Amino acid sequence: MTLLPDSGLSLAAEFPEPTHDQWQGLVEGVLRKSGRDVSGTAAEDALSTALEDGLTTRPLYTAADDPGDGGLPGFAPFTRGGTPGGPAPGGWDVRQRHARTDPARTNEAVLADLANGTTSLWLAVGRSGVPVTGLADAVDGVYLDLAPVALDAGDEFPEAAAELLRLYDERGVPRGEARGTLGADPVGLLARTGHEAPGLTDAAAELAGLCHREYPGLCALVVDALPYHEAGGSAAQELGCSLAAGVAALRDLDAAGLSVEAACGQLEFRYAATADQFLTIAKLRAARRLWSRVAEVSGAGPAGAAQRQHAVTSSVMMTRRDPWVNMLRTTVASLAAGVGGADSVTVLPFDHSLGLPDAFARRIARNTSTILIEESHLGRVIDPAGGSWYVERLTDDLAHAAWAWFQEIERAGGQRAALRGGLVAERLAATWAARSEKLARRREPVTGVSEFPHLAEAPVVRDASPPAATGGLPTVHRDDAFETLRSRSDAHLASTGARPRVFLAALGTAAAHTARVTFASNLFQSGGVEPVHDPVTVDAATAADAFERSGAAIACLCSSDPLYAEQAGDVAAALKSAGATRVYLAGRPGELRESLTRAGVDEFVAAGGDAVAQLTSALDHMGVAP
Repeated sequence: MTLLPDSGLSLAAEFPEPTHDQWQGLVEGVLRKSGRDVSGTAAEDALSTALEDGLTTRPLYTAADDPGDGGLPGFAPFTRGGTPGGPAPGGWDVRQRHARTDPARTNEAVLADLANGTTSLWLAVGRSGVPVTGLADAVDGVYLDLAPVALDAGDEFPEAAAELLRLYDERGVPRGEARGTLGADPVGLLARTGHEAPGLTDAAAELAGLCHREYPGLCALVVDALPYHEAGGSAAQELGCSLAAGVAALRDLDAAGLSVEAACGQLEFRYAATADQFLTIAKLRAARRLWSRVAEVSGAGPAGAAQRQHAVTSSVMMTRRDPWVNMLRTTVASLAAGVGGADSVTVLPFDHSLGLPDAFARRIARNTSTILIEESHLGRVIDPAGGSWYVERLTDDLAHAAWAWFQEIERAGGQRAALRGGLVAERLAATWAARSEKLARRREPVTGVSEFPHLAEAPVVRDASPPAATGGLPTVHRDDAFETLRSRSDAHLASTGARPRVFLAALGTAAAHTARVTFASNLFQSGGVEPVHDPVTVDAATAADAFERSGAAIACLCSSDPLYAEQAGDVAAALKSAGATRVYLAGRPGELRESLTRAGVDEFVAAGGDAVAQLTSALDHMGVAP
């Protein structure tokens, strides 16, 4: 078929257009072959994935799923971007975080970052970073008219902001050219510490008024949604809390005499970017749409309704074991943040969870954004995910879920009241408990921790980070439960010279047992238990001697179901007679379960089981101290 370039004909014009019913019929056929006799919408539901917040990812999206016109980039409702041309001509602002307490070392790191791709600085000041009195030394040699500075000073933000403004004047930076964020966040401080120091809200409002009048390139306040994400909140909960916190800030600034338009211009919103790339993209797009609605009903014009966004790669997803994998997680997260339209993106170094990053970790972090912008050219496309039926539907669904949560907070009296009354903490805890169940059962795998752990890996050691604020919402990590198990193993290794061990009693040929040996080895190593698979195969006559030579206290049978029926009972009895304190079997034996239990099998381990509970029990039976 030959088509003229301007003919307007489709290359698929000669083919019949498939229907949704035809596709569904093919799905039904495939499912029947796998033993699942379902039809109609049930067939499609079988391939769907449930997300948090009651959302569902379906296997197929069509034009019928498009929720409607999302507007144009730079125009309300700003779903497609806050500005018509994207975040910036050269891509998003690459914002590196610094939290060292030593001004000299901070200055060394700051200058290195700015010389090698970073375009703005995020400085922890006060108890969480460099002292306020050391801020001048920390930014010595920095061209403050070129490099925007974002402060993170907690309850010391009035002093930190005053010092930064003094430095602008001292170094001759015209007030109209100063760029950055002063970082006032009274509501965020309440979320992190459980208290709101007297006078901070008034100080934030005073700073906002000053910036509005004299520093048009500075914003005074941050609406930080990270405390809600870091406490285990879902995407919709993070968004809803940010809206409620933003409204609380608008009320504070309105009471101080700022117009709604001016107040909106004094806010920067901070969100987490995770390795779930589509959810992150949808979250940032939904955040702009939702805030546009809040600004509209508050009386702000189009110029004040565009949300300014700072995305930070999630600390919840960062692991302490096998931290090198964090480089991959942050790459996906930063890609999602850029595609989602964030104005500024901070890539946390891969060793973030271990302490203060070294020069190599900072270099990898800043180069992640540089590669995405300069080599992958993501900054050249405005809203690259726009028009995807899946992304548009996910954005819409997430926006509705977040709006419902926001309304509930407002009915409870607003964000401050919801924090003080425990509503926010209760909901986030429930969400994290449900997610922890998935993590424990490895339905949400954590590479290098719950899947494919490496017990012999040398630990990565870093200088300790300054103490984080406490007293408010908790801080969680995906690896918390497995980290507890691994720490028990480490302590046992330090005190005895060896890790706790499990003997893998493999029955039959490699073809019969390899799959379950791999499963069991992976499972036990995730809890710090060293597998011993020597010899390669055993039977009832050789199992006892092999177990005694292994140095293990527990054993796990691994083979195929037919061989379990033939040999597992006798081998389990032999292992028990050799002193095994607990005998496991990898798999679900079905009708054999009762007879194998009588023969000496204590527990059955299989995919989907509660790995954390099973491994905790295993360490207890081996006498490994908690």
